[in-house]
Amino acid sequence: MKLYSSLDMAFVSQVLLVIAATVIGFGLLRFLIGSLRKRLADGTSRWARYASAIAHRTSNLLLFVFSLMLALKLVELPASWEAALAHGWFVVLALQVALWLDACVRLWTRGMAASRFGGVQNPVMATIISVVILIVVWAVMLLSILANLGVDITALIASLGVGGIAVALAVQTILSDVFASLSIGFDKPFEIGDFVVFGNVAGTIEHIGLKTTRIRSLSGEQIVCSNTELLKQTLHNYKRMNTRRIVFQFGISYRTPADKAKAVADLVRDIIGKQGDAKFDRAHFFAFEESRLLFEVVYIMQTSDYNRYMDVQQAINLELLAGLQALDVEFAFPVRELRVAEDTLEAFAKPS
Repeated sequence: MKLYSSLDMAFVSQVLLVIAATVIGFGLLRFLIGSLRKRLADGTSRWARYASAIAHRTSNLLLFVFSLMLALKLVELPASWEAALAHGWFVVLALQVALWLDACVRLWTRGMAASRFGGVQNPVMATIISVVILIVVWAVMLLSILANLGVDITALIASLGVGGIAVALAVQTILSDVFASLSIGFDKPFEIGDFVVFGNVAGTIEHIGLKTTRIRSLSGEQIVCSNTELLKQTLHNYKRMNTRRIVFQFGISYRTPADKAKAVADLVRDIIGKQGDAKFDRAHFFAFEESRLLFEVVYIMQTSDYNRYMDVQQAINLELLAGLQALDVEFAFPVRELRVAEDTLEAFAKPS
């Protein structure tokens, strides 16, 4: 009887020792990690703040299990328990490392989406990279745990490969759009806020998704276009246009003398030279047309703003109208000259 009592007391004392050691170890680890995270968060370095955010992903449950396994080292355990404990160390470590890597990936891709590469944001590439890397991290973690527990993962990996091929064939259209979205993210032919024109569509990029891109057209409606089809188009991105080359023509009457025709070219040069955002290129008497003397004018707008271009063009047109009136030069308009032979008139004039 005394023997059983002594055994019970020994078991109870070991249990109490494990509990006390677990609680103390868990509290000590939480205190150390909390202090480290707070010190890193107070730092001015960006890397210190990143390290603080990663430390924040330390799991309290895994810390408790880790403390429990440390406490179990203080008592004698059966051989089967020792083997299970050895596997437990790996499982806890693998899960915690996966959580830390998960935090690293999310911080990195969040910074990539928020930062500006070439002056534009890139949320699409950040999202795709984040999803792919996280899948790889958690898949490797799961397979490593299964391998440590004695599971043959060779057949599992082969099955996943065959299943992946089948799924890829089933959703090849979706995957095509996803890879097109990835191409948009890396190559950056356009970004959110860019004004683009392709085919009969003209509008501003509102959203770039994994499958489609949404464009707000000039008439107000939203146009949804597949990423794959969009990349097949010849696309004009006017947001990235630094300057705009403008060519326009006008005609004057054939009754204009040569000296006044030359003065018209000089007049156009002076008018464009007075415009703040316009750089004069050339103005020439270009051709003799059916009912007009054709002038061709070229100037360079120093801004890509379309409204500003229209303001400048309007100012040029108004000053050109006033300048030609001052020179007493008429704009040409379609003229048809009908000539009737004299004998034909006499034939009509004879009485029948």
